[in-house]
Amino acid sequence: MKQNVFFLILALLGVSACQQELPENIRSGLVYCAEGSPESFNPQRVTSGTTIDIVSQQLYDRLLDIDAQSGELRPGLAISWQRSTDGITYDFMLRQNVSFHSTNYFTPSRHFNADDVTFTFKRIMDPSHPYHFLGGGIYPYFQSVDWANLVEDVTAISPYQVRFTLSRPDSSFLSNLATDFAAILSAEYAATMSAAGTTTLLDSRPIGTGPFRFKEYQKDVLVRLYRHPTYWRGQAAMEQLVFDIVPNNARRMAKLLTHECDIVAFPRLAELSLITERPDVKVQESTSMNVGFWAFNTKKAPFDQIKVRQALALAINHSAILQAVYFDQATAAKSILPPTSWAFASELPAAEYNPEQARLLLAEAGLSQGFSMDIWAMPVQRLYNPNALKMAELMQADLAQVGIKANIVSYEWNAFRRKLSAGEHDSVLIGWSADNADPDNFFRPLLSCAAADSGSNRAHWCDPVFDQLLQQALSTVDQQQRRTYYVAAQHYLHKAKPLVAIAHSQRFQAINANVEGVVINPYGGISLFEARRVVP
Repeated sequence: MKQNVFFLILALLGVSACQQELPENIRSGLVYCAEGSPESFNPQRVTSGTTIDIVSQQLYDRLLDIDAQSGELRPGLAISWQRSTDGITYDFMLRQNVSFHSTNYFTPSRHFNADDVTFTFKRIMDPSHPYHFLGGGIYPYFQSVDWANLVEDVTAISPYQVRFTLSRPDSSFLSNLATDFAAILSAEYAATMSAAGTTTLLDSRPIGTGPFRFKEYQKDVLVRLYRHPTYWRGQAAMEQLVFDIVPNNARRMAKLLTHECDIVAFPRLAELSLITERPDVKVQESTSMNVGFWAFNTKKAPFDQIKVRQALALAINHSAILQAVYFDQATAAKSILPPTSWAFASELPAAEYNPEQARLLLAEAGLSQGFSMDIWAMPVQRLYNPNALKMAELMQADLAQVGIKANIVSYEWNAFRRKLSAGEHDSVLIGWSADNADPDNFFRPLLSCAAADSGSNRAHWCDPVFDQLLQQALSTVDQQQRRTYYVAAQHYLHKAKPLVAIAHSQRFQAINANVEGVVINPYGGISLFEARRVVP
């Protein structure tokens, strides 16, 4: 049986000839099979994990990094930082002798300094900044955490000292500077682009300080990066890094097995037993902070009614989903917050499957005859949802039992995300992976009023009571006090049901056996700085 599956996967290579193959000279580098094309080459402008994996930690650095083992903050481009006693000002001392990329379209004349930090963050927060509205002025993660209202100013105290002045204390502020979205850009490069009248290219021809520099992008085919020879941490192990864009799940696996790809981030769970038996493949597994969920567009009827949302939650069989979609490689979710978080509310009840109660709630909402709705299913495989289409089909069958006709909708990944942000959906199967260890990372980006405005709140749900709980949690650095507010927020969500948390998945990664230095990061995207090929 397993042998038949293997040959079936290999056969897909022949039937997928419409996808352009990688040239031999590109195959000489390390090849990562990605599930989709990047939306942008500026991490500030996206929340897509597909884009973050390709772009953020390969091309850029951040002021702060996160220790993958402890979740604690550590120095990045900032070597030290100090918080005022009132929590309003933060001073950062910056790393010296950090070089930006030299490419065929830009050669820097100076090293990284405070001007680059002020440029990076003022662009996000200041509408009068010359680059603020490039790409529509959309910075979804920062807008979801109300960055523009939180940060009053970013000033250069000296060439290597920067001060952030806040309007109020915010205990998640430092953690947000360590996310993959907080990439530091080059102010000199932006000035050069302005002088040349080519400002629109800033986010598509990137310049950063990261371990790799941009070389080439062919949409829906590949992204090619070259080693940054003067990277401040030392040179990357590989001279060339290629992201081979392969949307088809089976084809990505086939490319791994035929050694056309070195790394596949999200191997199909149905085939784990197959590939773990192969001596030429290594499968890595890690507990990761993530959540897959079903969000309802509360701006549309009948999803603006709590009883309808509660009925939908009761109508779906979570156990069946965990078996058929996650192959029991996930934990059933009680909350959007994973059980590994210090703020998790363990006393919340497990998800209940109760079609009879669902029908009663629909009747109370005036929908005893049922209704029709759309379920949007991601076209790509992600950590938090390995097969959204299969999940949608299971839900479709469950909902039919309570009189609801569900239509399954999907689009190409980037089009899917654009339409989703525009609020065209009824409901959507999507999810979130943590960028840092702070519980706020699961609340404000997903469900705050600010996130509803920015488009990253897929439920388009804005509740002042819920927002107030989050603000109270952010106003103190006392972890126990913060936990009290976050537990209350989880209980509030459990009743309001703007979304249904489904599962917290294990993270898997499949790599060729002769590749080393690739470690699963529980926070944020993948880093390939230390990835290398070894000779057997």
